[in-house]
Amino acid sequence: MASLLSQVEANIIRCPDAVTAEAMIDRVDEIRRRGDSVGGVVACVARNLPAGLGAPVFDKLEAELAKACMSLPAARAFEVGSGLDGILLTGRQHNDEFTYSREGDGEDSQRIRTVTNRSGGVQGGISNGEALLLRVAFKPTSTIASEQRTVARSGSGSSDGEQEQSLLRG
Repeated sequence: MASLLSQVEANIIRCPDAVTAEAMIDRVDEIRRRGDSVGGVVACVARNLPAGLGAPVFDKLEAELAKACMSLPAARAFEVGSGLDGILLTGRQHNDEFTYSREGDGEDSQRIRTVTNRSGGVQGGISNGEALLLRVAFKPTSTIASEQRTVARSGSGSSDGEQEQSLLRG
């Protein structure tokens, strides 16, 4: 865990894979030099969560996570598990089949697991003990270092409703 955290903290873009991080930094710099911005996706994996967090109706785990994530500025989409890609599958394809997994020795060494974890660690609003997988997409900021058209208001030197150019610094 400490190693992964140090990999995440090793670069400004907070990507644990150095090669991918470099490509991301290059892309952001390219867009920034043009006076523009880009959005992005944050992927989160939470391991070793206990089964049973959440509730089947009003306090669903994924609903609570969505509320927290979508409350972040510029957040525009939220996915758990297969997310939007899951709609392209049939029910049979998307089903997370259960299996036993041997983990160590002894009477309690078998654990019920899912084969695919397409549900992202949440089934019926409740954590199932698998890794929790979520993604949050963020829109690009619209306050950019390029001229944009806007509408003037009283006191700006133009008539109300008249279009003008504006340069903002983000």
